[in-house]
Amino acid sequence: MLVIMSAGIAPGLALLSYFYLKDEFDSEPLHLVFRSFLFGALLVFPIMFVQYVFMTEEVIVSNLANAFISSALLEEFFKWFMLFQTIYLHSEFDEPYDGIVYGTSISLGFATVENILYLIGNGVEYALGRALLPVSSHALFGVLMGYYFGKGKFSQDNSKKRLFISYALIVPLLLHGFYDYILLTFDKWILWIVPFMTFLWWLGLKKVKRARKMTEVHILQKQISS
Repeated sequence: MLVIMSAGIAPGLALLSYFYLKDEFDSEPLHLVFRSFLFGALLVFPIMFVQYVFMTEEVIVSNLANAFISSALLEEFFKWFMLFQTIYLHSEFDEPYDGIVYGTSISLGFATVENILYLIGNGVEYALGRALLPVSSHALFGVLMGYYFGKGKFSQDNSKKRLFISYALIVPLLLHGFYDYILLTFDKWILWIVPFMTFLWWLGLKKVKRARKMTEVHILQKQISS
């Protein structure tokens, strides 16, 4: 059990540390990052219950609906809602890059508990594959969600603010749906998932770079105005 717990937790903590340490300007309080991680972890259980109901009642009858509704919509909406309710208006969310820190924290809290439960049920031999695919993809969905939350919070235009907050849900939802659809639909899914994950990492790291530049500009503007 100790091996399974370690294998289940390690990828999430490693990825969270990576994105946390990318914040070179004003690191977020660890207790708040941990709280977000915990909120994401707790989301697993109500979402699993709803997914179980969908499955037993045969509400979802196609791979497309399963991928985009049962998985992507449920998971990304609840993560988006939790991020909006607990972090968006918090005083510590004071720079654009902070959205990425908290977005990945909530997403990786969810992914870590999901990963542990999967390894308990199926065996630790799946740990590497789980780290490379589900855990990494959740982290990158969190990056994108947090990036648009950061853009929305610090936009001076209210219409753009609402648009970016909408993007924070829509973009991860669509990418998550495509990810699950590939795994559910194609026999040779590895031929599709490798280029998809390559694109996802490219996009996520591109948003990290942009968020850091936005934060640099934001700090400079605050220094000029003070």
